[in-house]
Amino acid sequence: MTTATPAGLALPDVLPASVLSGNPGHTERYDVVVVGFGIAGGCAALEAARAGARVLLLERAAVHGGTSSMSGGHFYLGGGTAVQRATGHDDSVEAMVGYLMASTKDPDEEKIRAYCEGSVAHFDWLESLGFAFERSYFPGKAVIQPGTEGLMFTGNEKVWPFRDQVAPAPRGHKVPVPGDTEGTRIVMDLLRDAVEKEGVEVRYETGASNLVVDGDAVVGVGWRSFDRHGVVGAGGVVIAAGGFVMNADMVARYTPALGSRLFTLGSTYDDGLGIRLGESVGAALENMEEPFITAPFYPPSSRCKGIIVNRDGRRFVAEDSYHARTSYQVMQQPDQVAYLIVDSEHLGEDHMPLVPLKDGFETLEEMEAGLGMPAGSLVETVATYNENAARGEDPDFHKHPDWIAPQTAGPWAVLDLSLGVALYAGFTIGGMATTVDGEVRRADGSVIRGLYAAGACAANIAQDGAGYCSGTQLGEGSFFGRRAGRHAAAGAREHSGVR
Repeated sequence: MTTATPAGLALPDVLPASVLSGNPGHTERYDVVVVGFGIAGGCAALEAARAGARVLLLERAAVHGGTSSMSGGHFYLGGGTAVQRATGHDDSVEAMVGYLMASTKDPDEEKIRAYCEGSVAHFDWLESLGFAFERSYFPGKAVIQPGTEGLMFTGNEKVWPFRDQVAPAPRGHKVPVPGDTEGTRIVMDLLRDAVEKEGVEVRYETGASNLVVDGDAVVGVGWRSFDRHGVVGAGGVVIAAGGFVMNADMVARYTPALGSRLFTLGSTYDDGLGIRLGESVGAALENMEEPFITAPFYPPSSRCKGIIVNRDGRRFVAEDSYHARTSYQVMQQPDQVAYLIVDSEHLGEDHMPLVPLKDGFETLEEMEAGLGMPAGSLVETVATYNENAARGEDPDFHKHPDWIAPQTAGPWAVLDLSLGVALYAGFTIGGMATTVDGEVRRADGSVIRGLYAAGACAANIAQDGAGYCSGTQLGEGSFFGRRAGRHAAAGAREHSGVR
């Protein structure tokens, strides 16, 4: 007895090239068809059009933006951008390469180097859309700048061991709009205007349903819009249709940690269809088991001076880590239980709603008993930490001196970082294997002619949650989207006589 494939894992049918000749003279043909109008797809369409291609951009939603418009507005850029220079922060291509190589699991050096070498030029390209990153720096520790500051640390550059390997530099460039999402929407609006100015044909409420193949090459796309459907020929197809966080079957198969106890970061259309379209023609997948998961416990940044322990009262992570790195380590703990212990001096007035205050205790002994920890475990952990902190040291986890302080001012607060209690949010990282120019690869490393991928449905430099930096998705999505668009346009010209 065979088990039926869950609907969310089913692959779309592949259509033969003959469907393009079924209605001679009436089948639409474009040099490049782009699937998805988030930042990766928009950048791909724009660059393909600027390279002289006739471009069609399909978007299932009624408006542009996709999940990109829901992001925090950071672009991870470095190597000496105008904001870095203006705020006195030295950075170089080699330093940026060194950090990303050191902090990324199984790093793709070719892609990382291309991204870093092109980072300053990409910064300038983004500003050419019609906005300017503010030439200012936010020195605190936060999830996102509270105001319009153009630069802050958004990764683990100052966290051990990376700070000892590469000189730290801030690379989180934020669009100069207060808040979490308005800045990215402005960028997406400017990108829409640029796309339309270049003559790209955009069709909303129209999604790709199938790929059309001729031998080993992708030569078109099947599309659907409500009860209408059809096919369009293409010299190159760029899939930039988002991740799969909204596909319960794919999440269960690849990233079960993103299950019912998390808030998913994504749009309705992050259902993995783009990835499954690629799979239907033999695309290899990479890093599919890697989720991004986080529940920030700061601001206020003073809480980073506290200590994080598991259910056994033992520390397991440096508390000054980027919030996703901390959360990644929480996921590895017994029962995924963790607590932030902070004294009255460092608790601060504002409580992060994502990480609730569990209780307060007059003594550490009462806290230990109240949390059901082994007798003496928490008392010993805090005593050891305080003894070292009094000397400005943390020999166990090497927390940066800026975030070391004895926790001696009772009463003490407990914030609950446990999965299922704190409001963790997450998205998927894995996707189709691609070359540095976005060409989709098969498992044997060969490329599928005519098929490209970018953004959240492609595997690029953001390969794991522990090493992720805020701004990587927007940064690499726009950067590699541009490369995919240019390469697709060139490929369409090269093979136009064949197709």
